[in-house]
Amino acid sequence: MSTRFLRCGREAVLAEVPGLDEALALYAALRTAALPGVTDLVPAARTVLIRLDPAVTSPGAVVAAASSLTVDPLTRPDVGSVTIAVRYDGPDLADVAEHAGVSPAAIVEMHTAATWTVAFTGFAPGFGYLTGGDPRLTVPRRPTPRTRIPAGSVGLAGEFSGVYPNDSPGGWQLIGHTDTAMWDLDRDPPALFRPGVRVHFEAVR
Repeated sequence: MSTRFLRCGREAVLAEVPGLDEALALYAALRTAALPGVTDLVPAARTVLIRLDPAVTSPGAVVAAASSLTVDPLTRPDVGSVTIAVRYDGPDLADVAEHAGVSPAAIVEMHTAATWTVAFTGFAPGFGYLTGGDPRLTVPRRPTPRTRIPAGSVGLAGEFSGVYPNDSPGGWQLIGHTDTAMWDLDRDPPALFRPGVRVHFEAVR
C-alpha cells in the first residue's frame, strides 16, 4: 500500500493513503500495533492523523514503526456495535428511491440489511460517516442544503450514511429519524459513533 507520511510538528504525523479502504485498514493496523508513545489516532477519508507524546517517542520513530506494519486492505477496525431504531419517514425517501430506481420500501430494506461501519467522524461532535451500504444507496447531496435539520435525522450522501447529532444545517438526503442520542456529555464516551463501530439500523413505526 502506498503511504505518504507528513510530519506535523513534534506531536503528530499525518499518513496519506490512496482512499477510504486504505485509511480504514491502516487505522486498524495502528490500533492493533499500539505503538509506544502514540496517544491518539484520527482517521479520515484518505488520511490517518497519528498523535504522539514527544517525551516518549518522535515523529521519525513513529514513521519508521508505522512503515513496517503489515496492512491488510480488507481489515476493518472493530470496536463494538450498536443498533439504531429508525422511523423511515424522511422527506427525501421518495427522491432517494426514484434515484435508485426502486421503491421506498426497498430503500428501507437496503439500509437496514447493511452492516455499516463508522469510517471516521467530523462535521459536528458525534457525527459519524458510515460506510458499507448497498451501492444503490449512493446518492448526491441535495442541490440546496437545508438551513435546519433536526437532531436524529438519518441521511445519505455519496457512499455514506449518517445521523445528525444536533439541529444544524445540512445537505444530506434525509430518509428517516431516530430518538437515539448520538452525542451525550453525560455518557462515557459522549459519542455513540466512533471510528470502527459497526452500526445496524432497525425500522420501527
